[in-house]
Amino acid sequence: MSVFDHPEFDQHESIHYVHDAATGLRAIICIHSTALGPAAGGCRHWQYASDETALTDVLRLSRGMTYKNAIAGLHFGGGKSVILADDATPKTPKVMRAFGRAVESLGGRYITAEDVGCSVDDMRNVSQETSYVSGLTKSGDGAGGDPSPMTALGVFLGIQTAVKARLDSGSLQDINVAIQGVGKVGLNLCRLLNDAGAHLTVADVNRDHLQQARDEFPVTEVAPTEILFSDVDVLAPCALGGILTAQTIPKIRATIIAGAANNQLSTEEDGARLAEREILYAPDYVINAGGIVNVAAEYFGNSSEEQVRAEIGQIPTRLDTIFAESKATQEPTNRIADGIARRIVADGANQSKSRMSHG
Repeated sequence: MSVFDHPEFDQHESIHYVHDAATGLRAIICIHSTALGPAAGGCRHWQYASDETALTDVLRLSRGMTYKNAIAGLHFGGGKSVILADDATPKTPKVMRAFGRAVESLGGRYITAEDVGCSVDDMRNVSQETSYVSGLTKSGDGAGGDPSPMTALGVFLGIQTAVKARLDSGSLQDINVAIQGVGKVGLNLCRLLNDAGAHLTVADVNRDHLQQARDEFPVTEVAPTEILFSDVDVLAPCALGGILTAQTIPKIRATIIAGAANNQLSTEEDGARLAEREILYAPDYVINAGGIVNVAAEYFGNSSEEQVRAEIGQIPTRLDTIFAESKATQEPTNRIADGIARRIVADGANQSKSRMSHG
């Protein structure tokens, strides 16, 4: 099957397959759109079941970044990269530097940062070979560093908004929240929810992550296979995507889904399935935009942490708009968000064409 016939191919501008024989690096860098600026999106280091699965993931993730950056009002297009992990090729500084050289070869069309499986230290190694990278060590009052706390902040604010819209409550006191995945983002989210008085149910395949959550908060632990079906008010997916499906949605007991994971819906139709069950879904790329807001501020170097927090504070307003339009039109929230994002990208593309024609 040609990549152009792939079900997740959506007018992507370019797909780059990377191999470095010296380090064993195998990666895919996918640029979905540069209509609004250089394509920005993190680098994911993951062991995929197959190369085809990796391609599917990076196609979906890069398109999601286009939509995320558009709705967040950033001067970024959408891109993503995945490094195909395997036991024979451990993640080393040399591997990350080889990846940095691949990013550099694209001449600024793609800006990378950390994502699942990558860290600030990894991005520091990438930065030895390219300047087209963000998510480095924070200094002074400026924005920067690990973006996961800012992602968690946006999700927390989004949960507050969804609880107000769905449960008519202005407080998270005694609200029951199930967090799937308590890694960097999930653990930061737990802190914010715990401080707000919420009751936490957690699951993670990583026992160290669970132990840290248990050490810090009063949590109820359930098996990873059961967390989606917990009897809670809010389900917050903070692990990998594709977990909301025709098979899982009928068993979900939460009335709100609001979390940090990308591509939570397995298909577009799953948004309609949630709506039919009167489950309020906060579109993932709207609620989880705090991290990329921080990445953009660091990359462009024109914002303080205070300004980043203020910008993340706009996430509730965007969600309120989506929730209100969904209620008025009876369209699922994911379709409303997709429509808004596509209009922003189309306007950007048209403005770019106009500038070129008058240049």
